[in-house]
Amino acid sequence: MNPESLYEIFKKYPKISTDTRKITNDSIFFALKGPNFDANAFAKEALEKGAAYCVIDNPEFKLNDLCILVEDTLSSLQQLASHHRDTLNIPIIAIVGSNGKTTTKELVTSVLKTGKNVWATPGNFNNHIGLPLSLLMIQSDCEIAIIEMGANHIGENAELCAIAKPTHGIVTNNGKDHLEGFGSMEGVIQSNGELYSHLELHKGVAFVNAHDEKLMSMSQHVAVRITYAANTPDRNITADYACTAMMLQPGIVFNLDHTTIVSTLSGDYNFDNIMAAIAMGKYFDLSNAQIKQGIQSYVPSNNRSQIIQQNDNVIYMDAYNANPSSMEVSLKNFSQMPFEDKFVILGDMNELGKFSFDEHAALIKYCRSLGLENTYFVGPELMKHADASNHFFPNTQAAFSFFKAHPLHYKNIFLKGSRSIKLETLLDCF
Repeated sequence: MNPESLYEIFKKYPKISTDTRKITNDSIFFALKGPNFDANAFAKEALEKGAAYCVIDNPEFKLNDLCILVEDTLSSLQQLASHHRDTLNIPIIAIVGSNGKTTTKELVTSVLKTGKNVWATPGNFNNHIGLPLSLLMIQSDCEIAIIEMGANHIGENAELCAIAKPTHGIVTNNGKDHLEGFGSMEGVIQSNGELYSHLELHKGVAFVNAHDEKLMSMSQHVAVRITYAANTPDRNITADYACTAMMLQPGIVFNLDHTTIVSTLSGDYNFDNIMAAIAMGKYFDLSNAQIKQGIQSYVPSNNRSQIIQQNDNVIYMDAYNANPSSMEVSLKNFSQMPFEDKFVILGDMNELGKFSFDEHAALIKYCRSLGLENTYFVGPELMKHADASNHFFPNTQAAFSFFKAHPLHYKNIFLKGSRSIKLETLLDCF
């Protein structure tokens, strides 16, 4: 079945399911395959649970006419999403980069929704499966869509751009993320540059951090380039939209024209994210009052830049994910916080491949260079560098047992690590 015919069915049943455990009535079930499963085998169950149709790519499971046989289920999902996107005559803003994508997405959403009907990628639906599912959720009354794109190998951002066809975009930064898949920093830069290539080809608009010389160079051929700058008194540059921070810790305070804005976020890296949202707010004709409302109402969640009061401790939770670049900026920011009794708990950084050993060694050295003596390391990669300090744990369970036996009180505790380490499970210890 071609995308046009499938889209006619989708218009009647505009809900997509990919998991029979979460099936919804009158949805279209796409039987996707993974390394350890083949959802074709669940087509019958999907229909029994209320799916209107099943899209399958294995003829053995074609039970009746409600099972639509295609050559490749994932490809059909992506083509359907791309066809739906073609019906939307609205700005599509793509957000890619090594660090800060989700925070930037949420800040931009918080700002733009003060004056526009905005839709944004939910959660982490940002890869080759999540992105088409996200696109298919956009309804006809949407005025601006914000699409987060997450890539872990060269060419993936180009593939995601081909599906979403963004008209506007931002690369947050180039950092040491997914080095196992990208192969090197050069691979990271090539991948992030795929968004600029798309915008250049389609005469799109790029929002670019004027402080980042590499991004300025990479984006120089995009048809329209809007620059922004998160300035400080000793770090100042001219841009289309620029503000100067009066304070970066414990919260960011700055003036937008003559309007004072106070954010719960901290650190220069988060000021970059805020300025990206301001640039987009200004570009889409929002007032300073609306932008202020959007910035000040944003409260971090989902283990990203969260501040949690846990009994007599304050937890600075940033345990959703980690790579060497994000570790460096967040640790530097925490070390500069204006309070005493700092404790740091760090987890492994995954997907670093051949760089893993050296990057984890560098992380430990960096912590000590910042004077963060009360630092605890969790995970098998960090354990390879264990020394006599006894501040190393092979896994989160071992760390949990230690902190249960040696509870912390009246401390400021920073947690950061890759998703698989699940450092948030330590919250019960505090």
